[in-house]
Amino acid sequence: MNEERRTNQTKLGLQLMKFGLSMFASGKNLTSPKTSDSAAQAQKARVYSFTDKEMLRSIAKQATLWKPRRDGIIPQPPTHLRSKPYSSKNTKASLTKAKKADAKSKSKTTGSSSAAASTAGEEFESAGADDFEAARARRLFEDEKDPSLDLGPKGRPLFTSTPSLSQLTRKDACLYMKFSEKGLKEVLPEGLPMGMVTEFKESMRPALLVRQSFLDLRDNFRRIVDPPMWSSHTKAPKARKQVVLDGPVSCGKSIALAMLVHWARDEGWLVLYAPRGREWTHGGFFYKNPGTGLWDTPVQAENVLKDFLKSNESHFQRLPCQIFDPIPLGEGAGVGWMKGVESMALPEGSTLYDLVQMGIKYSHAAVGVVVRLRKELSLVKDVPVLIAIDQYNNWFTFSEYEEPVTVRSCRPIHARELAVVNAFRSMMHDDMMVGAFSHSTAVGKLRKDLPDVPVDARVNLPRYSLDEADTVSHYYLRQRLVRREAFSEENWKKVYYLSNGNGAEMRWLIPLMR
Repeated sequence: MNEERRTNQTKLGLQLMKFGLSMFASGKNLTSPKTSDSAAQAQKARVYSFTDKEMLRSIAKQATLWKPRRDGIIPQPPTHLRSKPYSSKNTKASLTKAKKADAKSKSKTTGSSSAAASTAGEEFESAGADDFEAARARRLFEDEKDPSLDLGPKGRPLFTSTPSLSQLTRKDACLYMKFSEKGLKEVLPEGLPMGMVTEFKESMRPALLVRQSFLDLRDNFRRIVDPPMWSSHTKAPKARKQVVLDGPVSCGKSIALAMLVHWARDEGWLVLYAPRGREWTHGGFFYKNPGTGLWDTPVQAENVLKDFLKSNESHFQRLPCQIFDPIPLGEGAGVGWMKGVESMALPEGSTLYDLVQMGIKYSHAAVGVVVRLRKELSLVKDVPVLIAIDQYNNWFTFSEYEEPVTVRSCRPIHARELAVVNAFRSMMHDDMMVGAFSHSTAVGKLRKDLPDVPVDARVNLPRYSLDEADTVSHYYLRQRLVRREAFSEENWKKVYYLSNGNGAEMRWLIPLMR
């Protein structure tokens, strides 16, 4: 019924269109002829004629749009011509809102799907990396049963059989030495350098390359304590009691210093090791001491004393104090000044252990105890004393602290103005002391002649030589950082020249061999 009705409407529309067009072509109109007598009626006729023409045009347009198709399917009229059971204003604002809603729903769907895909990809990559590391660890464990894999360049051994650092000779240079992580933490309880930690993690083995630069550094301090019997015609190399380790980034300064501390403690020395010298100038509570004119940092002082006590407790318990002047007191961290007390007496017969415990127990005395301990170490004669400071270059630039000058300005405080740093920074003395620069802390380039440092104290450590890079590359091959089918002399030399002997960059580039 609906189709027949639509067909009849279409036919009626076509007939009306033909009739209207014929009347329009003949110049006639659909108005009554009686209305042509007066001018007013003629004006009305023209208005009605115009309205009728518009109506005919609309009918013709709809008839054209609703024209039946040859296949018998009657098309639906356009949306804007369909009748609606309700009235609505289809304004631009509503259309715009509808488009925005559609776009928002599409973007939300797309974003959620892409976020889910990226999350799944990240989980897949992390799971793949974990599986790869686990499989690599299993293969390395199985490789330990095959000693034929422990071969370096030209068939030489990859690892040295020397059991201790003190027994190493020049024949052990360019060979790797195995360590125990538990043993390292016992000898170096203050903490390991980040370069050493990263090397152990990436290679999955606690082993370090024995370099000639370390052997020279060790022999330098060995000659000071145990001078060799040189013949009269042989010129003995000059021994330096104060050494500053310098060199390019990632050349092994911090690792060489940590190995030197390891060797000295194995020899029974009293070693004060600060692996993070930058922390002496950053963070914590600080104030200006009116008695000294320097800035006290009691939190850092307490941490320094705790680190010193970790590995030197047995030495401190045996060594007696030689200075019994009262310890000056300052402001404690979060507790203020002691009322009516300016100093603390040190009992007769106290040891260095008692002195350190006083600074740890009383925050007011921490800075004074650190300064007194530095003076006491210069008087120790029973055991060799070595002061080793990593990140030493941070003590020649500005600290994190600032002093208010006006309401709107502050003055940066230099590291030499800190009482704790000022007590240990100078090398103008007869004590053995070595400091290592750390360019990873980015303090800027310092001048060659540093204040309070001997002119000939600076020693530049080189990056890997070609022979050392050869051994390092074979070691990473042994530790499965690179596939054997991709490893070749040409490829590892490309890595060496591309990284310019930088150890960290070589470790990063070698797995990319193809």
